[in-house]
Amino acid sequence: MIHFVPREDWDARAPRGPYGQVTTNLGVKVHYTGGRVEPAIVDDHDLCVALVKSIQNFHMDGNGWSDIGYSLVACPHRKVFTGRGARALPAANGSGLNAGHYAVLGLVGTSGLVHPPDDLLRGLRDAIEYLRAEGGAGREIKGHRDGYATSCPGDALYDWIRKGAPRPGVKLPPTGPPPPPPWPGRLLRYPPVMKGPDVRIWQRAAHQLHGLALVQDGAYGSVSQEACQRIQRAAGLKVDGIVGPLTWAVTVQA
Repeated sequence: MIHFVPREDWDARAPRGPYGQVTTNLGVKVHYTGGRVEPAIVDDHDLCVALVKSIQNFHMDGNGWSDIGYSLVACPHRKVFTGRGARALPAANGSGLNAGHYAVLGLVGTSGLVHPPDDLLRGLRDAIEYLRAEGGAGREIKGHRDGYATSCPGDALYDWIRKGAPRPGVKLPPTGPPPPPPWPGRLLRYPPVMKGPDVRIWQRAAHQLHGLALVQDGAYGSVSQEACQRIQRAAGLKVDGIVGPLTWAVTVQA
């Protein structure tokens, strides 16, 4: 569940004019502040409010923008400040890039608080999922530096983005190779010709993992028997041309 800080709760200034509207886009770009963020904000939410207000003032008075340039802002307390919100065109991504992605800010900087706490990352995920549900955001999650010459959102946040922006505490699926197929429970031998999907699995492994020129037709005949004998000989097994548990294992796990 997203924990919003509405504009009235952070005493946001009114925008100077209407926003442009987003109809469809590719996703979200993540930003950082570009300056020092005092680590004390982790323990004092009032400092988060003050920082967001100062960012809005800089965008409006320094950049001449009509409002804060971000769609949403996430803080280390897993709070999400409403900036321009969903469906409104952001201003922070760079000229010509705002229609492509929403802009979400995480309250970390170039010094002080540099590494995002877990609750800030959770807030960023909350914001991204909200913009997908309510703003039509696409599936992309990118950093500000993707397509614009900047160091934003900093190395720590960018590393998180490149990992897929995982929600802290959620176990990710394993990324290693899949386990080898188990022995099918029957001996593969010739003659007569034996057929079945287990034969095809073994033939594929013999071809791909051992470099044997073997047609993967699911029929264990004389050519498969010869390939089996070559694998057994190389592995120091009994050379009988029969695929049992040991021969299967050395074939599919090579």
